[in-house]
Amino acid sequence: MSDHFKVKIQSIDDYDNRPKAENPVKIQDLTFRDGHQSLFAARGRTEDMIPVAEMMDEIGFWGMEVWGGATFDTMHRFLNEDPWQRLRTLKRYIKKTPFSMLLRGQNIVGCRNYADDVARAFVEKAAENGVDIFRTFDALNDFRNFETVVSAINDCGKHFQGCICYSLTEPRMGGDVYNLDYYLKKAKDLEKMQANSICIKDMAGLMAPYDAFEIIKALKETTDIPIHLHSHFTSGMAPMTHLKAVEAGVDIIDTCMSSYAYRASHPAVEPMVMSLVGTNRDTGFDIKKLAEINVVLEKEVLPKYKHLLDDSKVSIIDINVLLHQTPSGMHSRLFDQLREMNALDRIDEVFAELPRVRRDLGQIPLVTPTSRIVGTQTVNNVLFDNDDEKYKMITAQVKDLCYGLYGKTAVPISSKLQKKALKGYERGTKPITCRPGEVIEPELEKSKNELKGLSTDLEDIILYTLYPVSGKKFLMYKYGKETPPDSLKARTLEDVKKADEILAKAKAGKLVEKFSGQAPEKGEHARTFNVFIDDEYYEVSVDEPGGQPIITYAPPPAVPAVPYQQAPAALPSAPAAAAPAPRPEPSASTPPTPKPSSPVSKPAASDTEGTPLTAPMPGMIVSYSKEVGDSVEKGDTVVVLEAMKMENALPASVSGTIKAINYKAGDSVSKNDVLCIIG
Repeated sequence: MSDHFKVKIQSIDDYDNRPKAENPVKIQDLTFRDGHQSLFAARGRTEDMIPVAEMMDEIGFWGMEVWGGATFDTMHRFLNEDPWQRLRTLKRYIKKTPFSMLLRGQNIVGCRNYADDVARAFVEKAAENGVDIFRTFDALNDFRNFETVVSAINDCGKHFQGCICYSLTEPRMGGDVYNLDYYLKKAKDLEKMQANSICIKDMAGLMAPYDAFEIIKALKETTDIPIHLHSHFTSGMAPMTHLKAVEAGVDIIDTCMSSYAYRASHPAVEPMVMSLVGTNRDTGFDIKKLAEINVVLEKEVLPKYKHLLDDSKVSIIDINVLLHQTPSGMHSRLFDQLREMNALDRIDEVFAELPRVRRDLGQIPLVTPTSRIVGTQTVNNVLFDNDDEKYKMITAQVKDLCYGLYGKTAVPISSKLQKKALKGYERGTKPITCRPGEVIEPELEKSKNELKGLSTDLEDIILYTLYPVSGKKFLMYKYGKETPPDSLKARTLEDVKKADEILAKAKAGKLVEKFSGQAPEKGEHARTFNVFIDDEYYEVSVDEPGGQPIITYAPPPAVPAVPYQQAPAALPSAPAAAAPAPRPEPSASTPPTPKPSSPVSKPAASDTEGTPLTAPMPGMIVSYSKEVGDSVEKGDTVVVLEAMKMENALPASVSGTIKAINYKAGDSVSKNDVLCIIG
């Protein structure tokens, strides 16, 4: 790049007064969206963005990604924040820099394709509240899923950025599926859709530097549309990949403030700024202003979130991503799911099975929601398959994918799996070939009717449509119908200080203060116990003041055996709803009641009048397809259980009558919880 250097920077004065570059690289900042989503599970609160919002507005970013992706979900579900309000609030502080959002095409910000009326209304409301750039992608790179949202984006006069999800079937680009020709053809498709810019979305950090040079150079020769590169740091290659992309002529790159960079996030902006100083791609950014922003973030904001950062790893890179190709979010979800099921020792089996499942499902890119679809099905295969049957527990979303409700896959889905998945499928056994949105019935009017008496606001109706169970609960909090739990409250610096003090005491062995008075003499009735803590053994003596207690016992009066507790008549189980496929987030026409603090116990089947149907994994009840008193045949679906946002239909293991139902839609359950009794 020697010919790129135009000036020589010898002092800070030269740096401050350096001339503008001929072709400066534009930079989009992701700190307020993908930064905290990648590092802190999208738990960043609006109040912690405000302290640096105006400072960041002065930097000169091409755009700031502040919304979309998983944040819409986490804001209302875990932070008790109105997602729409975040846009309005940040817009009061950031007046010069355009706002960008991550839009999952017809998936919007959920995990399934929604009806056209929902997609259009969402885009219109997002634009009204401040979104200027709609970064739009489809998990299958099926651009038919762009048609509705792009029409709405254009009608609103906003910037349509079309994304191509970067994927590989081999360690480097050039395989029989995801090769250079594949990406160039996709770019031409986006050009025909009149995209304002084209983004190569490398969600797992798989793009090698020289592959980036090749693909960016070819794109620049193929189209005049600005090219944007988005590459996660996960594998450690992204900064090198960025630099080679800059050499190849990329127009825009994504970075985060260094406080929110690296690990599973993105490269930091500051090293890139300094690397390009004095070249014809110089950003022109003021490194001193960037440093001031990081001081605020590190001192006033990050301490509140450090408990969410995985400090178990010594390295900040995960080179294994190049082997299993799973994005960081998918990787962590696999570990969490196995840990909850006491099966973490089987993670290697999951990674071995994952490429096979992905191949069976058409070599789909691994990005939300397809990463969840592949990951959850892989875990199900490892835990529930046997030598006699493969794909024993197929999720509802895999069935929807096989039917075509997510779009067209890169290569055909396994015909054997497709036939099994669609056996008894509610929409039919023959897959569709049309645009998925064409077969999904309008949804907004139904949601409006279900929210009667709570809200008539379109923003609330959209939120509820996207997330019926958690959305309804948030609206109950928002309008004072229920009191939000303390777990949804913000963590303060004072909370952090108290936690740090307790941790320091624990490390110093002072968490329990040693008794300072004179110890009494050991009595003659002192008893000795063996205490085992992990692999360590202790012998302790217990001496009760006043001597050994006298224990009396009276047998309880005999009582007749009581059958397993039936759900009260006042709280009948939720009937199966006529849900349009693909399935929504668990829905209920009434707000879900929290799981009782003393849930019904889980006795063995021999202790109950009937056969219990137990949860095979932790999750949330979506719905019961049967009510107490209904007859069921062996194999009939009784309960739909959501795990990792994917749905599993649990069948009756015996024929009989539903004797008891112990949970409701929206309740969380643990593995082996008794969901119902069949007698």
